[in-house]
Amino acid sequence: MSTPNKPQTNPSGIQTILLTLALMAMASPLLAEGESSSVASKAIDGGIGLGSIIAVVASWSRNKSIIWAIIHGLLGWIYVVYVAFTSEE
Repeated sequence: MSTPNKPQTNPSGIQTILLTLALMAMASPLLAEGESSSVASKAIDGGIGLGSIIAVVASWSRNKSIIWAIIHGLLGWIYVVYVAFTSEE
């Protein structure tokens, strides 16, 4: 009897997923809608947004560098659009 092959997990894929979940967990209280709209405006004023989160995850996935992830997080949507146009996949 042959056993079915188990799919091999990619450690970098797992790290990317964990990084995404961590960033979403940190951003969700800041972006929560509800009783206080000042919390949402503070998040926007502070620069934490969806573009920054996507940029950090994309940067980490490509470069595996904290420094580049921070720089690309500051650039936000600019880096996301750049990755979309230069992606080989």
